[in-house]
Amino acid sequence: MNRPLLISDCDEVLLHMVKHFGDWLGDAHDIDFTPTSWELGRNMRRRNGGAAPTREEMMGFLDGFFPGEMHRQTLVPGARESLARIAEVADIVILTNLQDQCRTHRIDQLAAFGIEHRVECNQGPKGAPVGAIAAEHGNPVTVFIDDLPMHHESVAEHAPQVHRLHMVAEPALAPGVPPAPAAHARIDDWPEALAWITERFAAGQPAQG
Repeated sequence: MNRPLLISDCDEVLLHMVKHFGDWLGDAHDIDFTPTSWELGRNMRRRNGGAAPTREEMMGFLDGFFPGEMHRQTLVPGARESLARIAEVADIVILTNLQDQCRTHRIDQLAAFGIEHRVECNQGPKGAPVGAIAAEHGNPVTVFIDDLPMHHESVAEHAPQVHRLHMVAEPALAPGVPPAPAAHARIDDWPEALAWITERFAAGQPAQG
């Protein structure tokens, strides 16, 4: 029998990102960033009072942060220890929405924190790649973790048999992100998440849509 499978996002699940992204925006671009929403533009204010950044500018800022400023990121409390526990009973794949050229940077970054598992980069919704990874592993009992509601909706559409856990590990951001309607649970800290995940694995049943 195939081992269960965990497919986990990275930013704001394993590593803190938005706080450090905001610090860098202030340092490099004179932009104040208050992480209260996943609508990044709503979080940004130019210190000179100028117009809000355009979507194109925001994407450029992200390209500036990844991979050049990834060294600023810090580990989410409990993430490393929880993954180590999960790895005793399940396979783990980290599915991160970065450009493909950032894959080696992400692998090295996570390894420096003691997290060494398969890493795959993705652009866009995660439903199809989650379904493909699960199929590659023989469609075992699978849990998916992500902070963005859109990805839970996508996985619900493309891989409804996968258990979906919504996690927003940044305390400043979590209150501004409602629970994802398409997720089966919302848990923002790893000790509680570990219990939920291992319960799904122990039950040995796919999700019910």
